[in-house]
Amino acid sequence: MIMVTSGLAACLCYLAATGLQLKKILKGNGTDVWVKPLAAVAIILHGFTASKGFVNISGYDLGIYPMLSLMSLSISAIVLISSLRRPVDNLLVFVFPIAISTIILQIALKGDYTPRQDITGGIFTHIALSIIAYSLLTIAAAQALFLSFGDKMLRHHQLAILRNLPPLETMEHLMFQMIWAGLVFLTLSIGSGFAFLDDFSGPGLIHHTAITLAAWIVFMVLAWGRYQLGWRGAIASRWTLFGFVLLVLGYFGSKLVIEVILGE
Repeated sequence: MIMVTSGLAACLCYLAATGLQLKKILKGNGTDVWVKPLAAVAIILHGFTASKGFVNISGYDLGIYPMLSLMSLSISAIVLISSLRRPVDNLLVFVFPIAISTIILQIALKGDYTPRQDITGGIFTHIALSIIAYSLLTIAAAQALFLSFGDKMLRHHQLAILRNLPPLETMEHLMFQMIWAGLVFLTLSIGSGFAFLDDFSGPGLIHHTAITLAAWIVFMVLAWGRYQLGWRGAIASRWTLFGFVLLVLGYFGSKLVIEVILGE
């Protein structure tokens, strides 16, 4: 009951912060002073809800719904902290609705995953690195979407909307900052997986590993293209979104099929 209460309270705070930020974007009249305090309260409540779902009396629940909630919590926290020094406030209207959705899924649905008792320090490190990597690259994908949207508005001379967004060069710079950081954590995550996982024969694990490696290659090619060929704009956005889709398919796609569709 406490988990449900904190989850619903987090959703309300996220919703209020999203509404205020969206109003600010549409009117272009500066920053609403309540957005970040509401977001901070929402993240604290979300953290309590997510931790209760992840760790319970049965063990560690690595099922799709708790992991989605943890992932969206990490994304929301990173965006909020980044917004204190960087112009990423507009991402709040993208990530907070996702956080609301994952909280509702976590408190409303019960997955078929059997909680584990045997989480070692190495495996826990791998999980933490993976969550951070996925979060950073999700934020990069969101920046890619905003960059594509801004580029489209510029080409169609819809400058009224574009004036309420950060400059395209700024959005692109922030996108690559997230990609560099996400690529470092993704590399560490893959390395820790090979170091600490003894058995790769578990359900969907081989597929997850193969697709994650493919995503890593895509982001490495993007990094090379940026450094060697000066890739930017539409081509950089497309590669970012392609790598992100592979990451989602590699982890949550496997979990969706195994836990929800097959019920294993």
